[in-house]
Amino acid sequence: MQIEAFSELFPLLTAASPETLEWLLSVAVEHEYPANRAVLMEDAWGNAVYFVASGWVKVRRLSGSGEDVVTLAVLGRGDFFGEMAILDESPRSTDVIALSAVKLISISAQRFIQTLFKDPQLHHRMLQLMVRRLRQTNIRFQLRHQPPAVKLANTLVSLGENYGYESPHGIEIFNIPFKDLADVTDIGVEETAKIMEKLDSKGWIKIDATSHTVCLMNLKQLTHLAGKV
Repeated sequence: MQIEAFSELFPLLTAASPETLEWLLSVAVEHEYPANRAVLMEDAWGNAVYFVASGWVKVRRLSGSGEDVVTLAVLGRGDFFGEMAILDESPRSTDVIALSAVKLISISAQRFIQTLFKDPQLHHRMLQLMVRRLRQTNIRFQLRHQPPAVKLANTLVSLGENYGYESPHGIEIFNIPFKDLADVTDIGVEETAKIMEKLDSKGWIKIDATSHTVCLMNLKQLTHLAGKV
């Protein structure tokens, strides 16, 4: 991967100097995983920072017995995970699973921390993105008493804005399983299925099970429903 492509792909790296980018590329390790494969187990947190080069992953929380599993977040191309475990050494009870075929780039914890100390612009950019995640969490909290359709529309719009691809018909995102979509939206699975079916019938979205995509065909209406305007 060229330095320019590396920087353009990952928003975290847009502020990094050319020297920093060259160094990170020289120590980066590439990984490929099929769908449904665990890409990071709970005992591996803190070893590295992972960047999503392509595909979709979910971060899930496990109970002690492993029977109660809740999806905390869905991440797509350009995002990263594992950075907070580097900054503190608390035990983790979460893991990361590939929702689709996924390509990751990892940088070891020691080398990433060294880079943060050397490049204050990269350090500042990471803090900005972590604050943005906190704001998104706050938005979810503020929406907790809103109708399920409003909450789900907010999730769909956010996924489209953060990770979607432009197509002739709208913004395409991965067809996330309803259980995972329900978890990150904090509504029931049956409610999720009904709302998605209704949005599809209205022509606001188009679910394509064959290509594993959901096309947000009427982003304006979805944004209005989500209360973002």
